[in-house]
Amino acid sequence: MSDNRTGLQGPAPDERPHPDGRRNAQGIRIDPEAESEHEPRRTVFSAIVEDEPGVLSRVAGLAARRQFNIESLTVGPTTVEGHSRITMVVEEPEPGIDQIEKQLAKLKPVISVGELDDDAVRAELVLLKVRGEDPDKVHAITEMYDGRTLDAGPETITVQLSGDERKIDDAVDAFRRFGIIEIARTGQTALAHGSKKTVPGEEPGTSGEPTKPNTNTQ
Repeated sequence: MSDNRTGLQGPAPDERPHPDGRRNAQGIRIDPEAESEHEPRRTVFSAIVEDEPGVLSRVAGLAARRQFNIESLTVGPTTVEGHSRITMVVEEPEPGIDQIEKQLAKLKPVISVGELDDDAVRAELVLLKVRGEDPDKVHAITEMYDGRTLDAGPETITVQLSGDERKIDDAVDAFRRFGIIEIARTGQTALAHGSKKTVPGEEPGTSGEPTKPNTNTQ
């Protein structure tokens, strides 16, 4: 059948096949059946980067452009002068997690990046400021979670807690009874368990040993 309105051979516009699915932010068409097979999962990436201005903003900018769901992002020094470690917690479907690692590896300041195993050692720090009407009870909860009182007055008490995410979540819930005024959480930082390398090419047993670039990332 020809489309008489245009004079061209072929089916009319309403008779032509239309591809299923939608396009993501990058304009790539997503197969709804394939997308439904990948439930989001939470994971931690560790990256060794060169210390230079704007490195953290580059990582954050990459996440914003690709619309990756980053839950926390921390940075700190390593055993090698001029290098820092970035720890990033993300929640994405499997294809997204794969893309995060590949895109991070392409950034110029990134020396090497890797996804941590489930047995990685993870911790975060939190500061909590609560109302000071019940100092004895606040102190008891602080001791229960191995915390420290950093500041105490007649109106407010500020405590510091550290540990894995579950411990921190439980502690925050326990302090809610006193009225949490302010809270600051660092987000997770992590290292691989035992003698495992946290990122490819890293030498965890040798202080000052530079990390070798990960050349396996496609």
